[in-house]
Amino acid sequence: MNPINQSILSKSILSKFKIPAALILSTAGLLYGINSASAQSNTPTCQAPRMGEYLLLVVSPTKDNQTQLKRVLPTKIKTNTCKYLDDTVTRIGGFKKIDDANRWARYIKDSAGLSAIITTRPTGTPTPSQAGTPRARATTVSYKPRRLGSGYAVLVDYYNRPQLATDVRKAVKGDVGFVAYGRRPYLLATYTSDQKEAYQTLEELSKRGFFAIIVDSEKVMLLRSVVNLPN
Repeated sequence: MNPINQSILSKSILSKFKIPAALILSTAGLLYGINSASAQSNTPTCQAPRMGEYLLLVVSPTKDNQTQLKRVLPTKIKTNTCKYLDDTVTRIGGFKKIDDANRWARYIKDSAGLSAIITTRPTGTPTPSQAGTPRARATTVSYKPRRLGSGYAVLVDYYNRPQLATDVRKAVKGDVGFVAYGRRPYLLATYTSDQKEAYQTLEELSKRGFFAIIVDSEKVMLLRSVVNLPN
């Protein structure tokens, strides 16, 4: 990501979530440096999953990663290299059950050492909050970015609409955090060591129309444990 785009995103995060500039500067290397190997400029954008399909996106930014992945996958498995957000990934689709997608994700992690993202197609349309564009309340919480521990993190793309934090909080019936994964900020819906809980949260959010993903929580940087927005 070039310095201009980095600056624009940093300003957007500052204005929407009232996060101190020092925090953005101290974590800029993480936000824009994870998986920094450049991908081919002509790599196509990943095709969205079909309705009812679970998708596995294996982070594989280099040719070596892609070759290593092919070595451990059966030849009958259909894959293609594509761009997901700012990352180059290998797309593996066709899973009807989230358990099947997770088994393959664990196999790939154990066999090739590559992390994978699990996602599905939203089946509903989220109902926006009626409060307009809310502002974060003043708080004395100290900002100490840290990586999450082992487990599962369910993240929600908020599409530069911070008011979605209120809607996600209602959906999960709990607090929502603010994190960085890869090169993008996300809302943290759930962080848990319970695989079943992560699956249920992903499915519930997808049913409500949110774009949610399950990722390896050790790859996630926690920027704020709770996003405080007015009701």
